[in-house]
Amino acid sequence: MPVNALIVRALLQYHMYYGKEFIIECPTGSGRWMNLYEVAEEIARRMTNIFLRDEHGRRPVYGGAQKFQQDPHWRDYVSFYEYFRGDTGAGLGASHQTGWTGVVARGMHLFATSTAEQFLELGKLAAITEVEKEGSG
Repeated sequence: MPVNALIVRALLQYHMYYGKEFIIECPTGSGRWMNLYEVAEEIARRMTNIFLRDEHGRRPVYGGAQKFQQDPHWRDYVSFYEYFRGDTGAGLGASHQTGWTGVVARGMHLFATSTAEQFLELGKLAAITEVEKEGSG
Protein backbone atom coordinates (compact mmCIF):
# COMPACT_ATOMS: atom_id res chain seq x y z
CA MET A 1 0.00 0.00 0.00
CA PRO A 2 2.64 2.62 0.86
CA VAL A 3 4.72 1.83 -2.24
CA ASN A 4 1.65 2.12 -4.45
CA ALA A 5 0.78 5.45 -2.83
CA LEU A 6 4.28 6.71 -3.63
CA ILE A 7 3.93 5.52 -7.22
CA VAL A 8 0.60 7.37 -7.54
CA ARG A 9 2.22 10.53 -6.18
CA ALA A 10 5.15 10.25 -8.60
CA LEU A 11 2.84 9.66 -11.57
CA LEU A 12 0.89 12.81 -10.68
CA GLN A 13 4.12 14.81 -10.47
CA TYR A 14 5.23 13.49 -13.87
CA HIS A 15 1.78 14.25 -15.30
CA MET A 16 2.17 17.87 -14.24
CA TYR A 17 5.51 17.99 -16.07
CA TYR A 18 4.76 15.99 -19.24
CA GLY A 19 1.10 16.93 -19.65
CA LYS A 20 -1.88 15.09 -21.04
CA GLU A 21 -0.30 14.29 -24.41
CA PHE A 22 2.25 11.93 -22.85
CA ILE A 23 0.53 8.53 -22.84
CA ILE A 24 1.54 4.97 -22.03
CA GLU A 25 -0.13 1.60 -22.41
CA CYS A 26 -1.83 0.56 -19.17
CA PRO A 27 -1.75 -2.22 -18.35
CA THR A 28 1.08 -3.30 -20.61
CA GLY A 29 -0.25 -5.38 -23.49
CA SER A 30 -3.86 -4.24 -23.03
CA GLY A 31 -4.05 -1.84 -25.94
CA ARG A 32 -5.43 0.84 -23.58
CA TRP A 33 -3.52 4.13 -23.68
CA MET A 34 -3.66 6.59 -20.78
CA ASN A 35 -1.92 9.73 -19.64
CA LEU A 36 -0.07 9.58 -16.33
CA TYR A 37 -2.96 11.09 -14.35
CA GLU A 38 -5.21 8.31 -15.65
CA VAL A 39 -2.61 5.67 -14.76
CA ALA A 40 -2.37 7.08 -11.22
CA GLU A 41 -6.17 7.05 -10.97
CA GLU A 42 -6.24 3.42 -12.17
CA ILE A 43 -3.73 2.34 -9.52
CA ALA A 44 -5.72 4.18 -6.83
CA ARG A 45 -8.91 2.50 -8.07
CA ARG A 46 -7.28 -0.92 -7.83
CA MET A 47 -6.11 -0.16 -4.30
CA THR A 48 -9.64 0.91 -3.35
CA ASN A 49 -11.24 -2.17 -4.91
CA ILE A 50 -9.42 -4.36 -2.39
CA PHE A 51 -11.85 -3.04 0.25
CA LEU A 52 -15.06 -2.75 -1.78
CA ARG A 53 -17.57 -5.51 -2.40
CA ASP A 54 -17.41 -7.18 -5.79
CA GLU A 55 -20.39 -8.30 -7.88
CA HIS A 56 -20.82 -11.32 -5.55
CA GLY A 57 -20.82 -9.18 -2.38
CA ARG A 58 -17.33 -10.31 -1.33
CA ARG A 59 -14.49 -8.04 -0.33
CA PRO A 60 -11.09 -9.12 -1.70
CA VAL A 61 -9.42 -7.97 1.53
CA TYR A 62 -11.09 -10.84 3.41
CA GLY A 63 -10.00 -13.57 0.99
CA GLY A 64 -11.47 -16.91 2.06
CA ALA A 65 -12.39 -15.86 5.61
CA GLN A 66 -16.09 -16.78 5.51
CA LYS A 67 -16.83 -15.18 8.89
CA PHE A 68 -15.81 -11.76 7.55
CA GLN A 69 -17.35 -12.32 4.11
CA GLN A 70 -20.81 -13.51 5.22
CA ASP A 71 -21.55 -12.82 8.88
CA PRO A 72 -23.77 -9.69 9.07
CA HIS A 73 -22.03 -8.71 12.31
CA TRP A 74 -18.59 -8.67 10.67
CA ARG A 75 -18.89 -8.16 6.91
CA ASP A 76 -19.21 -4.36 7.08
CA TYR A 77 -16.32 -3.82 9.51
CA VAL A 78 -13.42 -3.42 7.13
CA SER A 79 -9.97 -4.29 8.44
CA PHE A 80 -6.82 -2.54 7.24
CA TYR A 81 -4.15 -5.18 6.93
CA GLU A 82 -0.41 -4.77 6.98
CA TYR A 83 0.20 -6.50 3.65
CA PHE A 84 -1.88 -7.91 0.79
CA ARG A 85 -1.65 -10.85 -1.60
CA GLY A 86 -0.71 -9.45 -4.98
CA ASP A 87 -2.92 -11.84 -6.94
CA THR A 88 -6.11 -11.70 -4.82
CA GLY A 89 -5.89 -8.63 -2.58
CA ALA A 90 -6.48 -10.75 0.53
CA GLY A 91 -5.13 -9.13 3.69
CA LEU A 92 -2.05 -10.55 5.41
CA GLY A 93 -0.33 -9.78 8.68
CA ALA A 94 -1.75 -7.45 11.31
CA SER A 95 -5.31 -6.29 10.60
CA HIS A 96 -5.14 -2.90 12.32
CA GLN A 97 -2.67 -1.01 10.12
CA THR A 98 -4.61 2.21 9.71
CA GLY A 99 -1.38 4.14 9.10
CA TRP A 100 -0.05 2.46 5.99
CA THR A 101 -3.29 1.16 4.62
CA GLY A 102 -5.15 4.36 5.45
CA VAL A 103 -3.53 5.99 2.40
CA VAL A 104 -6.28 4.35 0.36
CA ALA A 105 -8.68 6.97 1.77
CA ARG A 106 -6.41 9.77 0.53
CA GLY A 107 -6.44 8.32 -2.96
CA MET A 108 -10.22 8.06 -2.94
CA HIS A 109 -10.55 11.68 -1.83
CA LEU A 110 -7.92 12.97 -4.23
CA PHE A 111 -9.51 11.53 -7.36
CA ALA A 112 -13.05 12.33 -6.22
CA THR A 113 -12.19 16.02 -5.80
CA SER A 114 -9.71 16.77 -8.59
CA THR A 115 -9.27 16.45 -12.33
CA ALA A 116 -6.32 15.97 -14.64
CA GLU A 117 -6.78 19.54 -15.87
CA GLN A 118 -6.54 20.91 -12.32
CA PHE A 119 -3.25 19.10 -11.82
CA LEU A 120 -1.87 20.56 -15.01
CA GLU A 121 -2.94 24.07 -13.98
CA LEU A 122 -1.43 23.68 -10.52
CA GLY A 123 1.79 22.42 -12.10
CA LYS A 124 2.00 25.55 -14.22
CA LEU A 125 1.41 27.76 -11.19
CA ALA A 126 4.11 25.99 -9.20
CA ALA A 127 6.59 26.31 -12.07
CA ILE A 128 6.30 30.09 -12.20
CA THR A 129 6.16 30.88 -8.51
CA GLU A 130 8.80 33.49 -7.76
CA VAL A 131 10.82 33.15 -4.60
CA GLU A 132 12.89 36.00 -3.27
CA LYS A 133 16.43 34.96 -2.39
CA GLU A 134 17.90 35.93 0.93
CA GLY A 135 20.03 39.05 0.75
CA SER A 136 18.42 40.35 -2.45
CA GLY A 137 16.07 43.24 -2.45
